[in-house]
Amino acid sequence: MKYKLTLLFLTITFVGFAQTAQDSIQLDPQKQINAAQRILSGNYGGAVTVGAYGEVLYNQPEGDNGELDVQRLVLLFGYRFNDQVQFVTEVEFEHVEEVFIEQAFVNYNVADNVNLRGGLMLVPMGIVNEFHEPTTFNGTERPAMDNVIVPTTWREIGIGVNGRFNNLSLGYQAYIFNGFKSTESDGEGGVNGFLKGSNGLRGGRQKAIRSTIDSPTFSAKLDYYGLPGLRLGLSGYFGQTQAEDDVEELDGANVGISMVGFDARYAYQRFTARGQFIYASLSDTEEYNTLAEKDLGSALMGWYAEVAYNLLPTAKKQKLFAFARYEEYDTHADTDGSLEQNDAYDRTDITTGLSYHIAPGVVLKGDYQFRDNALSGSDVDDRLNFGIGVWF
Repeated sequence: MKYKLTLLFLTITFVGFAQTAQDSIQLDPQKQINAAQRILSGNYGGAVTVGAYGEVLYNQPEGDNGELDVQRLVLLFGYRFNDQVQFVTEVEFEHVEEVFIEQAFVNYNVADNVNLRGGLMLVPMGIVNEFHEPTTFNGTERPAMDNVIVPTTWREIGIGVNGRFNNLSLGYQAYIFNGFKSTESDGEGGVNGFLKGSNGLRGGRQKAIRSTIDSPTFSAKLDYYGLPGLRLGLSGYFGQTQAEDDVEELDGANVGISMVGFDARYAYQRFTARGQFIYASLSDTEEYNTLAEKDLGSALMGWYAEVAYNLLPTAKKQKLFAFARYEEYDTHADTDGSLEQNDAYDRTDITTGLSYHIAPGVVLKGDYQFRDNALSGSDVDDRLNFGIGVWF
């Protein structure tokens, strides 16, 4: 009797904690959904839904020792309170030593085409910031411009609305967020600045860690999927950075940001392609650089184009993509005042390699990167990379 009760308890527990369906992992850009969307779509009844994704990587710069790293492990949890209200969160462990909350939001479905959302969410800009699970992109590392220009993973606290109009083949998102943090007092009468030329806006991400806000920012994206195999995205982000109370009135404490992006994804039989263009115009950078003693550019720009071909027959469940990506990005596309453009920030990466999807949700990756910049006499190490990625 005790054995039967134990078996019944384990069965109920298994049913109560549902896992998202494996067949929801899609490489077709028109059907592809990210981790949070899978949690929302796979969450049935009152059950908790769980999932995860992660990457173990090996990077070998030319002439240097290689590095092995559990780069990230992200645990996914969702709960459906009723047919309209759900909660989604992602808990991320980076490099086996740092813990972050990557997303934590409530989704309220008020109509067929309208969802209200509030909490910690991804900023919809480009492709990889929303679709960064390792099985969704080629290359062991994410595209570099999605590190220094779109500072993936870019997430902030906000509220907004999203949905899709299938009769128009159009998806939409619009949010009000807190912005990047630009400056704070150093406690000694000076100012610390978080934005700089080498990595643009990346250092200003607040990540929901006691985020300060003095003016909200606006973010929006439209996705069009009306042509077979094709998905197009148009993104925008507008507002000012945030500064702490004791410095926000200083000249140069805040920087204005206007960022626009265009992205495209296409798939036909065994062929896939994708591309992305991002441009960010920054205002008041001359005053900011003087105040914070930094070298932030007044314009950031980057783009890439990638093609891939599945070497295995379409009838096989496994897929082996050979791919090549050409990428240019510059965090000193323009500068203000006396600041000279640093050609070391004008980068070109060519990445070519293989992505072997041995099962839905499991990928083995290998690639070689030819890396360069526009600075005369400079030398950027090429790099060999291998990785294992999972998502379930």
